[in-house]
Amino acid sequence: MNTLRFDFTNVLADAVGPKHGLTEAELAAITGPSRQALARVQARRDADLRWLDLPYQADVLSAIESFAASVRGRFDNVVVCGIGGSALGTIALHAALNAPTHDLAPTGGIPRLFVLDNVDPDWIADVLGRLDPARTLVNVISKSGGTAETMSQFLIFRDRLVKALGEEAHREHLVVTTDEHKGVLREIVEREGYASFVVPDGVGGRFSVLSPVGLLPAALVGIDVRELLAGAAYMDQRCRVEAFDENPAQVHAAVQYLMQTAKQKPIAVTFAYSHRLRLAADWYAQLLAESIGKRADRDGNDVFAGPTPVRAVGVTDQHSQVQLYVEGPFDKWFTLLSVERPERTLEIPHAFADLEGVAYLGGRDMGELFHAERDGTRIALTEAGRPNATLSLERVDAHGLGQLIQMLEVSVAIMGEHYGVDAFDQPGVEAGKIAAYALMGRAGYEERRAAIEAASGRAPRVV
Repeated sequence: MNTLRFDFTNVLADAVGPKHGLTEAELAAITGPSRQALARVQARRDADLRWLDLPYQADVLSAIESFAASVRGRFDNVVVCGIGGSALGTIALHAALNAPTHDLAPTGGIPRLFVLDNVDPDWIADVLGRLDPARTLVNVISKSGGTAETMSQFLIFRDRLVKALGEEAHREHLVVTTDEHKGVLREIVEREGYASFVVPDGVGGRFSVLSPVGLLPAALVGIDVRELLAGAAYMDQRCRVEAFDENPAQVHAAVQYLMQTAKQKPIAVTFAYSHRLRLAADWYAQLLAESIGKRADRDGNDVFAGPTPVRAVGVTDQHSQVQLYVEGPFDKWFTLLSVERPERTLEIPHAFADLEGVAYLGGRDMGELFHAERDGTRIALTEAGRPNATLSLERVDAHGLGQLIQMLEVSVAIMGEHYGVDAFDQPGVEAGKIAAYALMGRAGYEERRAAIEAASGRAPRVV
């Protein structure tokens, strides 16, 4: 089986020394708290952490597969209007499980995918101008239905569809994923008769990739969502195990917590040694940052908690960031995302036999070079006393990616217990949203707008 493995050998003191690496005593001391943290997370499984059971949603899976089958061949383009947790997981799935050039030359009648996770007008207008409305399906995703970025995109694309196809026909080109009962987007669905799917209660945006938020667009572009959930279910069973050294989520969460609190390494670098997994690092950055980055603990005390996630891509960033990583401040620890068996082989031709600088490459495989570069980075980091771990899969497939997603989600939930923060709220994000509502003139936010305008009266300092 393609089983996810977490190798933390090189975060231990034996590998990088006791100043920067974890000792056996430090690991032993966190074993009990880790089991307790896991128990507290699992106790909320049937209450407010329903994302834990997303791998087992058989009825929802069947409905998604049926919808995808019903529209197969009708559309050349799928557009996702969503941001943050409504977008990053879908982007990661598409990058990992479809060909890197899929959107340049789709095969087998599978549509191209455009995930519009920003409101930059240059980007939105360019995409809008290039798509044939008659061959485009738009998936609007917002649990609250009040996300300004998503709803503005919805209004723009709906207007284009109505003008091109008519009031009745445009409805076949829109599918909505939102709350089952509440919010303006659900009201619009009921009024307009759009096809829709539900973001379940107890599933926050950054934990929603295995819900219809991620599964629907994935199914529409040919990804095996059934196998994705099977991998997540397999990992869910591994992550329920109480024994610390048999549960990858427990170990991963403990390493992150100790790296920051015991070893003063507030920066967590995810180094993807797989082009397909490069955007999984972006998805994880949101999961980690929004979940653990909190001003206050559960008792309301200011703690300003949370690691800073950084994404890097191997081997690209060996030539841009590794100089800093190997010789810069000792404020980082590293997780390499590794794939043992690339999908393809590519032999390097023999040439210039008299020039040793290139001759040694002839007859070797590009995968060998890729792995040598990865191992070289791992060796350089370790020899420089920089703690590093490896999350590895034998190959990138739906089952393996499902394992990775479920493990990291459970790990971050456990981290919340270690850090003593609520891993499932996001007050900092909400503050920015409220300011944007006020600036855009949304009713009910007049007082906030007045406060912003008063503060803006300060003399500007511009050069």
